Amino acid sequence: MRYHASFAPRFDAAMTNTADLSPLGKNSAYRTDYAPELLFPIPRQGKRDELGLTGTLPFFGVDIWNAYELSWLNMRGKPQIAVARVTVPADSPNIVESKSFKLYLNSFNQTRLANADALKSLLIQDLSAAVGANVHVAITPQEEFGTLAMGELDGLLLDRLDIEVDSYAPQPHILKANLDDLPVQETFVSHLLKSNCLVTGQPDWGSVQIHYAGPQIDQESLLKYLIGFREHNEFHEQCVERIFVDILRQCQPQQLSVYARYTRRGGLDINPWRSNYSTGQKPSNLRNARQ
Repeated sequence: MRYHASFAPRFDAAMTNTADLSPLGKNSAYRTDYAPELLFPIPRQGKRDELGLTGTLPFFGVDIWNAYELSWLNMRGKPQIAVARVTVPADSPNIVESKSFKLYLNSFNQTRLANADALKSLLIQDLSAAVGANVHVAITPQEEFGTLAMGELDGLLLDRLDIEVDSYAPQPHILKANLDDLPVQETFVSHLLKSNCLVTGQPDWGSVQIHYAGPQIDQESLLKYLIGFREHNEFHEQCVERIFVDILRQCQPQQLSVYARYTRRGGLDINPWRSNYSTGQKPSNLRNARQ
């Protein structure tokens, strides 16, 4: 399904949108009638310019959003609830600022719709228009909540390392790899990822999984680097792209994927995945214990 042409002016206007103009950190009136104009797209390219990413991207991927506070009215006025999964391609020109996403979802609270399919159609239309690319939406109705499984990210736990940390800003230069040795293939996991909202400074908590094939990466330097995001202000998607680019440049793996599962805020969690190789599979959307 293509995004609706009538929404084109909105994401043309997104080219001038910046995070400080978003609803973040501001008092907001909660609309309870359908209001797609609440969505606030922000171009990805500004932060990618900071990383020196122009032209062809060194990765592909998706941002997986899970919406746990989704409700609307049926045609008789009875409330309905569901959980939605929204998958946004990483090559879309825009992201959607998360508070505006929450306000938009709340605008369905008193909106009468024929069924969940009608809701899904609106979500696809509006979100595709905002990000400037086709998004995928899956809705799990109340009677199927039992199918939503939980699980943890697989990999060798970096957090077991007893390290000394004295810096809480990203330092890509500390990343080390044995460039002269035979290549290896490893998967690491850390639950110590913390960054801060780009606008409000509020903490964002996450777990990160890193899979690579190439020169062996020094585990202590990688853990210190990840902990270095602790006082760093960026959106989730931007942090994951920074991690990917820094590891790719400093450690020179032939294959690399970075997947972060962030805890929810306002009923939404955001889970960016970036990779430069394909196995034909996208990352699992299993909700972990902290989500």
